[in-house]
Amino acid sequence: MTTPQGRLSAFRAALLRRAGWVLAVSLTVHLVITVLGADMFDLKVYYQGSPSLLHGTLYDFKLHRSDPHAQPLPFTYPPFAAAVFLPLAALPWPVAAGVWHLLSLGALWLVVHCSFRLLGHREPRRPAMLWTALALWLEPVRHSLGLGQIDLILAAIVLVGLTRGRSAAAGAGVGIAAGLKLVPAVTGLYFLAARKWRAAVWSAVVFFATVGAAWAIDPRDSSEYWFHELYDTSRVGQVASFENQSLRGAVARTLGHDGGLSVLYCVLALAALAGGLLALRAATRRGETLAMVVTVQLLGLLLGPISWSHHYVWCLPTLICLAHGPIRRSRAGQLAIAAWLVAAGSWMVPAAGKAAAHLAPGTALPWYLVALAWSYPVCAGLTFLAVARGGRTPAATARPPRPALVEQAVLD
Repeated sequence: MTTPQGRLSAFRAALLRRAGWVLAVSLTVHLVITVLGADMFDLKVYYQGSPSLLHGTLYDFKLHRSDPHAQPLPFTYPPFAAAVFLPLAALPWPVAAGVWHLLSLGALWLVVHCSFRLLGHREPRRPAMLWTALALWLEPVRHSLGLGQIDLILAAIVLVGLTRGRSAAAGAGVGIAAGLKLVPAVTGLYFLAARKWRAAVWSAVVFFATVGAAWAIDPRDSSEYWFHELYDTSRVGQVASFENQSLRGAVARTLGHDGGLSVLYCVLALAALAGGLLALRAATRRGETLAMVVTVQLLGLLLGPISWSHHYVWCLPTLICLAHGPIRRSRAGQLAIAAWLVAAGSWMVPAAGKAAAHLAPGTALPWYLVALAWSYPVCAGLTFLAVARGGRTPAATARPPRPALVEQAVLD
C-alpha cells in the first residue's frame, strides 16, 4: 500500500519530468495577462526621461500619468542609469516595452538558475524551470514585470557575477548594479563577511567608474544627483505607502505617520541589524554562499528608508535557499518558507493598500491592516532566524539528513 509520503514523492518526480510543460503554460498565461493589462509606467520614466540626460535636465523630468490624481513620476536613479537606457529610448515604445519585458524574463531565469548554482547544483535545469514557473506569480516578481522595473535585471547581474568564481566578475557585477540603482551596493557586506577583499575593491572601482562615466556625459545632472537629489526621499514616494515594505514604512503605518528616527524604529532597526548579522555570521561559518547573499539583501531592504514590494524579488533566491539548501529540514526554515509563500503568493500587500485607500481621510488603520503592513519585514525576520539556527532539527543527531528529492533528480 502506497503511503502519503510515497504518493507525494511520486507527484514531485512526475512534476519534475514535466517541468518544461509547466513553465510553458505558466509563461503563456503570464504573457497573455501582461499584454492585456500591464502599464509598465515605471519603464516609461526610464524611456521618456533618459534623453533628458543629453540636455542636463534629467532631474527636472516628470512623467504625467493618465490618472489625474496620480503623482507625476520623476527620474530617481543615478545618471549612469539614464545613459544605459538611452539605446532603449531610441526604439518605438511598443518595441522598447517588448524588448525590456523579454530581458526581464531572461533575468528571472538567470536569478533562479544562479541561485541553484550557488547552492552547488551543477545542472539545475528542471528544478529551475519549476521555480521560474512559480516565480511568475509571486507578487514582487509579477509587480516588477508589470511596472517594467529593473529589479530582476539587477539581481541577475549580481548573481551572475557571483557564480563566475572570479573576484573581478563578482565585484564588477555589484559595481554595475549599484551604478544603475544604489540598492545592490549592500552586496559589499557579503564580500566583507566572506573576506573577498579583491571583489570588494573591484566593486568599488567599477561603481566609481560608472559615476565618472556619467559625470563626463552630463556634469550638471551628476552634481545635482549626488549632492542634492540622493538625499530627497520625498521624490521616491510616500514612506507610509503599503508598498513600502521597509521597517520605516511598517513603523509609519503602525504609528499613523512617518516617525523618522523614532525610538520604536531605532529599536526595531537595531534588532533587525543584530538578527541579520547573526544570520550572516552563521551562514559564513557554514560556507553557505546563497544564504549569505540573501541575508545581506534582505537586511538592506529592511533598513533602507523606502523598499517597494517589487524590490523584494530577492524573496525568490531566499525561497530557493530555504527549500533546497542545508536548512531546508529545519522547522524555522519551513516556517519561513510558508510565510514567504503566503505573503508573496497571495498579493496581500497591494490588497491591503487598496483597502486602506478606501478608508475615510484621517481614519486610523484597523488592526488587521496594520498587521499586513508588516508582511515582508516579518518574512525577512523569519529568514534571519532560519539561517542563524541552521539545519538543526530534533533528529539531527540521530542520522544525517537525506538529499532532497530535487537534488536526487538533478544528480540522476
